[in-house]
Amino acid sequence: MTEVAKLEKHGSIAVLTIDSPPVNALGLDVRRALLKYISMAEADPEIEAVILACAGQTFSAGADISEFGKPFQAPDLGVVCRHIENSSKIIVAAIHGTALGGGLEVALCCHYRIAVPSARLGLPEVALGLLPGAGGTQRIPRLIGARKALEFITGGAPVSASAAREMGIVDEVADEGALVGSALEYVRKLIAGGAPLRRVRDLEDRIAADRQQPELFDEFRRSNARAFRGKDAPESIVKAIEAAVALPFEEGLAREFELFVELEKGLQAKAQIHAFFAERTASKVKDVPGDTPVLPVRTVGVVGAGTMGGGIAMNFLNVGIPVHIVETAQANLDRGIATIRKNYEISLKRGKLTAEALERRMSLLHATLDLGDLRDCDLIIEAVFESMPLKQEIFAKLDAVARDGAILASNTSFLDLNQIARATSRPDHVIGLHFFSPANVMPLLEVVRGDATAKPVVATAMKLARKIGKVPVLSGVCDGFIANRAMRARTEQADLLLLQNLSPDAIDAAIYDYGFAMGPFRMLDLVGLDVIGRDSTERSVAKDLVAAGRMGQKSGGGYYDYDEARAARPSEAALDIIRAHAAWKGIAQRSFSQEEIVARLLHPVVNEGAKILEEGIAMRASDIDVAMIKGYNWPVQTGGPMFWADAVGLPRIVETMKALEAEQGEAMRPSRLLVELAESGRTFGSL
Repeated sequence: MTEVAKLEKHGSIAVLTIDSPPVNALGLDVRRALLKYISMAEADPEIEAVILACAGQTFSAGADISEFGKPFQAPDLGVVCRHIENSSKIIVAAIHGTALGGGLEVALCCHYRIAVPSARLGLPEVALGLLPGAGGTQRIPRLIGARKALEFITGGAPVSASAAREMGIVDEVADEGALVGSALEYVRKLIAGGAPLRRVRDLEDRIAADRQQPELFDEFRRSNARAFRGKDAPESIVKAIEAAVALPFEEGLAREFELFVELEKGLQAKAQIHAFFAERTASKVKDVPGDTPVLPVRTVGVVGAGTMGGGIAMNFLNVGIPVHIVETAQANLDRGIATIRKNYEISLKRGKLTAEALERRMSLLHATLDLGDLRDCDLIIEAVFESMPLKQEIFAKLDAVARDGAILASNTSFLDLNQIARATSRPDHVIGLHFFSPANVMPLLEVVRGDATAKPVVATAMKLARKIGKVPVLSGVCDGFIANRAMRARTEQADLLLLQNLSPDAIDAAIYDYGFAMGPFRMLDLVGLDVIGRDSTERSVAKDLVAAGRMGQKSGGGYYDYDEARAARPSEAALDIIRAHAAWKGIAQRSFSQEEIVARLLHPVVNEGAKILEEGIAMRASDIDVAMIKGYNWPVQTGGPMFWADAVGLPRIVETMKALEAEQGEAMRPSRLLVELAESGRTFGSL
């Protein structure tokens, strides 16, 4: 066994230190070491208490993800936790960095917990479609009560040491940087005071009170119905906490394990674990080694102070990088700066930002009307209207003013980056940074690599994306890149289904039931029909609706009718306009089942994803899943379109596409890659 732990005596107190870099994950060697050294301490008559600590930058970040999907090897974490909890000697967890998932469950089995102020504690398993499986759902309610436990575990977000102490999870907050010394002092006080072996499993006060209000669980379900819709893990967590309140501890543990196994075997957990690994993999560029040198980005220029430019600027201000933002008119500049401040003030009101932090960020923002003021910036991002001539003009000007070695980036969402790069004398330093709107909120950043983009520029962009809190996905150059191109297929099919005798609410309902937060037509009404397709000369349903004064929510009607509270209801007026348009185009009417609607809308997205892979626009099928989940809020419990397609069965996708090809023409022909995979019995996951 690899030596991943050591036991040192400090008088009558032993310090057991786990040292399994980088995050002290609870793999097999660590689990065995915990059993071994706790048993050694138990057998040593000179030891009165044990401090459980971890070396490196963190306590334990939880399960060893390298063991996911592999055959189980004993001991499991539940056995280790019970061994710790059953010790006849006081065991104190000394927490720094993060105690997450199984790491926190181990700490909960210790008799007391001490943490430095910077530590963060949480049970994030819900993000993987799972629940804590080593007693977390049974012990946390005994410390903080069922109501707070429901919020804490279904939410999954870690909390600070001080918040954990207020909740009752942590017993003592230590001095920063002096954890072991503070823990030793704390344990000596416990021993001197005759402190009991406080086993969380035996605590009853909190859950005894909860037993008097069983309605709290259904109230919690109702209040979170929208957030939990379509996801199995949150409901299983509620059931597990119900068991903690209603059943004896051992029976509650058994119920937790039963629910855990159900989730683990289910498709949603597999999908969410896939999404977790896919996100980690997406930042790795196959032909750009990890040791590729990156360029310094100390100051950033942003061209355009509109909605996108302002949101982009905020990402850099948030991490302390100065931003120079440029506009062509003072009024536009003032409006953009005011919007940035307003967004920060909203965060201030919500308690997510202090007044000091707000002013510090605004002090890093420098507004100008002179493009020449960007001459010293390390990175300049263009964020203007989607016009090729305009972007080429701006890049030619930037090429003249930017310093040698500066990166020039475009926020274009669909234009040819190579054409933009040719407007400069440095195409090797031109890259696409496609932020999704709102840019200060949406997590996806498509990093678009041009034909000439240098590897250090790609490496810099991928690293910088993570620094500003974005999930980077590398894309090649094509119309719409990855996410917009793939999703356009859904939009086109939704428009056609509308003309084939389906109402907007029938189409939206199918997509909503699949797991999306909103259907395509509710979304169009929200954005505004006068904005969608305003530059197109072709007649469309949306243009017919606008011509009738129906511009969406803001006008009281679009594809739906809206009341004063903007609540949607089906619209006969909209249906009349849709039917008239279908008659004008001569489109035959038919009926569809909900299953057919989902297939018509989403199978073409998969087919387009296969084409994106064929063309080398995306490196991996999983990159497409990440782009769709992070850029379009594709339901994470499905794993993204490519993972979902594997689960549905690729032959079924091919069958749908062949039918659509017969009906709609060559554009719907199943991709060569899709057909090859289906015929060979392979999947996108096997690529």
